Amino acid sequence: MWRNRNVWIVLIGEFIVGLGLWAGIIGNLAFMTEFVASDFHKSVILAIGMLAGVIVAPLAGRIIDATSKKKVLIGSSIGRIFTVFVMFAAIMFDSVLLMIVFLVLLQIAAAFFMPAIQSVVPKIVDKKDLLSLNGWHMNARTLSRIVGAAAAGLFVAYFDLIWLYVVSLIMYILVLATLFFLQIDEDVVERTSKEKESGSFREVLPVLKQYPVVLVTLVLIVVPILFLGSFNLMIMKIAQMHDSTSISGLLYTVEGVGFMLGAIAVKQLGLRMKTGTMLFSLALLIGGLQSLLFFSTIEIMNVIIFASFGFTVGCFFPTTMTIFQKQMPAEYHGRFFAFRNMIDQTLFQVVLLSTGALLDWVGLPITGLVFGLFSLALTIFFMLYLKTKKYSLTFD
Repeated sequence: MWRNRNVWIVLIGEFIVGLGLWAGIIGNLAFMTEFVASDFHKSVILAIGMLAGVIVAPLAGRIIDATSKKKVLIGSSIGRIFTVFVMFAAIMFDSVLLMIVFLVLLQIAAAFFMPAIQSVVPKIVDKKDLLSLNGWHMNARTLSRIVGAAAAGLFVAYFDLIWLYVVSLIMYILVLATLFFLQIDEDVVERTSKEKESGSFREVLPVLKQYPVVLVTLVLIVVPILFLGSFNLMIMKIAQMHDSTSISGLLYTVEGVGFMLGAIAVKQLGLRMKTGTMLFSLALLIGGLQSLLFFSTIEIMNVIIFASFGFTVGCFFPTTMTIFQKQMPAEYHGRFFAFRNMIDQTLFQVVLLSTGALLDWVGLPITGLVFGLFSLALTIFFMLYLKTKKYSLTFD
């Protein structure tokens, strides 16, 4: 696998684009901290951007399945470059409205880029290497988050906000340059897609019914999204609760390191446990960690919770991605991953809005407890459901 040039292009590209994204994310948070007071209003602004990604997801899926995935990656990268100039204008005019436009355009670009790269991964390695590559792919993303968040924090402290977006622009240009060196064979898939006149998500839904394992995995993804969707808002609230700006960087770092360790360990866990058993165990653990946020007033508890959560999702997501890539036929990958990302974005919006409202109304400890109990109840329900239906937990 490591002798494959495409693997290195995908991993390096993911790392570079992550640096750009996290420079922008920290910049967005700093911009909103200055101009938006309410946690709920912040969550609404972030949700508006995600809504745009949901709206264009069906179109993105059709285009990815019907054309060259490399061209889609290049086109979406060019679009991402242009979005940065909108944020330059937002900073120049202190305009929250222009920042919302920036978020909308950025999410539209991501709606094309993310499903396309997820569809490319199974084309560049053998099936036996999928779990490993998915783990390293997420590690590249996480490492970029650690480095990007830390570097962006320093930029915010010592430089004008606009320089964060200059860094984003440079990173996006570098990613675009690396994508031109990507080489994948798409002829067969392109012909098949065109012959079948791939149209919409309606063609994916009947296929999902043939793969109950995929449906179960999609449901279980709800559990970590409850944590991830509220991630930035919770960290901002923790920093506010403890009157400490340094704890934000610490929590991002320990969660990121935990994620990387989990993504490395997942292959060994997969050799020792049934895939379904592992997914349910990890989902239960995530629910327990969410509940422990009830003790978020204790500073060290937050560090333990975020580090443990990072390790858990580091195991969880490479496993789910491998299941999707193996179970779903290749000619549906573009539409399926666009559909999956649309679900993720919708859930993120619901979680963002719910978290913003709950943080304003009841505070972080109760919010974490509510999310944790819901996650545990959802996971236990589907465990019992599968047991009643006598489905196998061997998701291989």
